[in-house]
Amino acid sequence: MKSSGAIWHTPRLAMRYGPPVVAFLAMLAAWEAYVRLRDVPPYILPAPSLVLETLVADRGILLPALLVTLKTTLSALAAAVLGGVGLAVLFAQWKWVERSFLPFAIVLQVTPIVAIAPLLLIYLEAPAAVLVCAFLVAFFPILANTEQGLASADRNLADLFKLYRATRWQTLVYLRLPAALPYFLGGLRIGGGLALIGAIVAELAAGNAGKGAGLAFRIAEAGYRLNIPRMFAALALISAAGIAIFAALSGLSAYLLGRWHDSAAAPER
Repeated sequence: MKSSGAIWHTPRLAMRYGPPVVAFLAMLAAWEAYVRLRDVPPYILPAPSLVLETLVADRGILLPALLVTLKTTLSALAAAVLGGVGLAVLFAQWKWVERSFLPFAIVLQVTPIVAIAPLLLIYLEAPAAVLVCAFLVAFFPILANTEQGLASADRNLADLFKLYRATRWQTLVYLRLPAALPYFLGGLRIGGGLALIGAIVAELAAGNAGKGAGLAFRIAEAGYRLNIPRMFAALALISAAGIAIFAALSGLSAYLLGRWHDSAAAPER
């Protein structure tokens, strides 16, 4: 029965992921054909095959840089989850805390990270400054979505909890947090991508040559040396990392929501 279920879902998976894969492969084929037919120099536009060759040849440089960027991204995302959810809970429990601290969170959100990064580099070491920048851009979506979810609990259920004289923390744990879970997961997916963007932008501002340099520095370094294939290879790794983060967080969302929430049980179209 289990194997037949897997077979049953295979056409659905093909219908969902088949067209994007085909379109992506067609784009790569058109790119390769254009470069070869037009005889475009690699320092202007390298072919996908050359980018792949560069990725394999320079893996000793690019893969350690990828690990540095991913470590910063995931650390910043974890800190943003702890800070965003914790502050959202405080906002939901005590309105005076929200009125006091929400303006500061908004100011950090609307201030461009490219303007904050050079200032942070004055007071912090380069790795710490990069981590803080990635944290700042991922923090607000998680905070805002979680706060909205905590405030979106069903009023009838909230009245029922009051009728049974549930404490404030019992209402939070058994009503508001489950109601906020879909909102939090939506903010988490957004925050995952923003954390990667923040890490890349901060790495570009920091430089951080030598050991511990991330992919952004390798892109800048390749640009200075006009090593365009390496730039494209590093960009491909960044894109793959972003897709992997989004896919992992989407899978986590589907697992946690399961069949009990409408967003996870939506019918196929």
